[in-house]
Formats: sequence, C-alpha cells, structure tokens
Amino acid sequence: MTISAAPEKAASSPRATIDAAGWLGLAVAPTCALMAWISAVGSPGMTMCSAASAFAPINDMALMYVLMSLFHLSPWLKLLSARSQHTTTPVTQTEGD
Repeated sequence: MTISAAPEKAASSPRATIDAAGWLGLAVAPTCALMAWISAVGSPGMTMCSAASAFAPINDMALMYVLMSLFHLSPWLKLLSARSQHTTTPVTQTEGD
C-alpha cells in the first residue's frame, strides 16, 4: 500500500514547520521571564521547591528561569537586528520612477 501526499500540501508543510518553530523560539524568552517573576514574587505558601536563603534575594527556580530567558534571547535579537537593518536601509529612487 502506497500513501502519497498532495503536491501543494507537501510543498507548504516545511514552511509551516519553520514558521511554528520561529514563533515558539520567540515565545520562550518572555515565558521564562514571566515564570521567573512568578517564582520570585510567589506567595509564602509556594516554597515547596525552593529553600530561599538570607544571602540570596532570589530563589533557585527564579534564577534558573532568568538564565533560561537570557539564553533564549537570540531569536529576539535576530528579529530586532533584521528590523533595524531594514529601517536604516536608504530608499533610493531611480530616474524612471
């Protein structure tokens, strides 16, 4: 038994996968930043995973989420870099226009 996909569906599938991966890559940094804030500000009853010491103003989970957020900033930096290059590119008009 042979199963074949429609040609137009097969052609659009890799692009959709790339777009979904791009959106997920952009979603990681703000999600981790939000989780860091939640675990740092969390209520006093939420101390099941952390043993906050008097020396560290931030608990271990919040620190982990902050580091994850920093490590996943590269898609945002690439996006901002591409936008800044696009906006600083001079628009030249040719004689025929």
